Amino acid sequence: MRTWTLPRLLLRAEGLALFGAALVVYLHRDYSLTLALVLFLAPDLSFAGYLAGPRIGSYVYNALHTTVGPVVLGTVGLVADESVPIAIAIIWLGHIGFDRALGYGLKYVTAFKDTHLERV
Repeated sequence: MRTWTLPRLLLRAEGLALFGAALVVYLHRDYSLTLALVLFLAPDLSFAGYLAGPRIGSYVYNALHTTVGPVVLGTVGLVADESVPIAIAIIWLGHIGFDRALGYGLKYVTAFKDTHLERV
């Protein structure tokens, strides 16, 4: 049985806040809903990395599930005044927040279920 500790609750709330903020900003900017529906689960294609084993799988998964990539992409989009990279970055951040709210964290190399948030 899992205990709901304050850090666990705060980490999930943080994920929910990131997802909610991304959704609000995306809708406020009136970006394409079709693009959001198509790309929302795209980072989960990184699961395919696990076909090469847990070490490679965790590296690939983590590369697409940290906020570094979407923050850089969104910043480039803002500087270049291009809406497509900004929209993609917001979708990507929303996906990461959604995963974190569900308890999915960054993966350790030991196994897919071993994450920085909890064992899923």
